[in-house]
Amino acid sequence: MSEPHNTAFQLPKRRRIYLMRHGDVTYFDGTGRAIDPETVPLNENGREQASAAGRVFAQQQVRFDRVIVSGLPRTVETAQRVLAETGQQIELEIETALQEIRGGRLGSIPAKDLETAFLSAFDGIVPEDTHFLGGETIGALFDRVLPALAALREDTSWDTVLLVLHGGVNRAILSHAITAGGRTFFGHLAQATGCINTLDVGAAARDWVLRAINYSPPSPLHRDVRNTTMELLYAQFIRYRRS
Repeated sequence: MSEPHNTAFQLPKRRRIYLMRHGDVTYFDGTGRAIDPETVPLNENGREQASAAGRVFAQQQVRFDRVIVSGLPRTVETAQRVLAETGQQIELEIETALQEIRGGRLGSIPAKDLETAFLSAFDGIVPEDTHFLGGETIGALFDRVLPALAALREDTSWDTVLLVLHGGVNRAILSHAITAGGRTFFGHLAQATGCINTLDVGAAARDWVLRAINYSPPSPLHRDVRNTTMELLYAQFIRYRRS
């Protein structure tokens, strides 16, 4: 039998990115007033989601070389709870370029346009010139997220990294990975609060392998959820606005 021609083949070496969304938060208080998204903490459900994710990492004996958060309190608290469960003491790194897509002032959006403003930004394949709640565009989100992601990949000091970020930012990263380095934004990629995504990256810019998307430890099959994050947020906004 002749020798195979590809005996010199070397398996590609890839590194692991665990990409989480922060745990659940409450964006409106009991009076219907919006809580500043820059300061809002995890609620009780969000704290349990973060700890549940940490227990999954601990059970799988996952060890992180770096842990990066956006710096907003809900990402910091989520990462701290994950690390508490894994028993690792790692200083959190803050990368502000990975903060959530920035909305404008809801009061400046005409009432007739509110529903579209809430629901269009994450509706299917979203054009780059689409504004999120009258604020930042999808294109501007890519412009700040992708360089930060490229810088992370250029750092060869790590093998496994945990990113604790946000729904919109995660969609940008996942869309970039799905398109092997492109800028198409898939708004319909669900990101449950506290979810875990698993991605591998190689040396080449287009070398992305997606292993898991939107894994939610408290409810892996998402049995009781049929609506999107923005649909639920808009329903809350309307309910509190009328109260």
